[in-house]
Amino acid sequence: MVADTVSVKGALMIKGTPELIAGRREEIINACEKLYQTMSFKEITLKEIGNVVPFSRPTIYNYFQTKDEIFLALFGREYDRWNKDLTAILDGQDSMTREQLADAIAASLGNRPQLLKLLSMNNYDMEANSRQELLTEFKKSYGCSLQLVSMLVQKFCPEMSVSDIQNFIYIFFPFMFGIYPYTEVTEKQRNGMKEAGVNYVYQTAYELIYNCLIRLLGE
Repeated sequence: MVADTVSVKGALMIKGTPELIAGRREEIINACEKLYQTMSFKEITLKEIGNVVPFSRPTIYNYFQTKDEIFLALFGREYDRWNKDLTAILDGQDSMTREQLADAIAASLGNRPQLLKLLSMNNYDMEANSRQELLTEFKKSYGCSLQLVSMLVQKFCPEMSVSDIQNFIYIFFPFMFGIYPYTEVTEKQRNGMKEAGVNYVYQTAYELIYNCLIRLLGE
């Protein structure tokens, strides 16, 4: 049966089956994701996204009112994918050393360059330019990541107190915002550092994350 109106994740009331609506929403997010591989946030417009999706650009406004809302949905989807990795770590082991836990989390996050790239953006403006219901949906995905990482530390580092874990979260999650710029460096940026006489040792995302985690977990 075709529904007269269906609301999906804060979108406008749209005619069609829930499957059709969810499918079109994913197509819009996928189009944004594809463009984001070669273009910057500023370069991507709703017109550019409309050129990729298999339906008319005005249809996009039935699901997202701004480019920021599309990026926020892509951001939330990346958190959801990471959450699956974190859940697998949580459920897959009975015990882990701090080194093993640091390795597992670092590997799971290091394998998500798009999440790290999105984290490096101006999330404040992205959230400010999105409707409340879509922001709330994003915060659910983000909040799940907070909870899962807290549960991992609590399970595998039982000697850490509630206060210790809270401090860990408040250091590690803000740290995540700076990983991408320090690990994904262009040749132009490398030359700039060299010409400026800055002797900087570049690390992979995994190395940077692991070194941070092993210090935080070892405190």
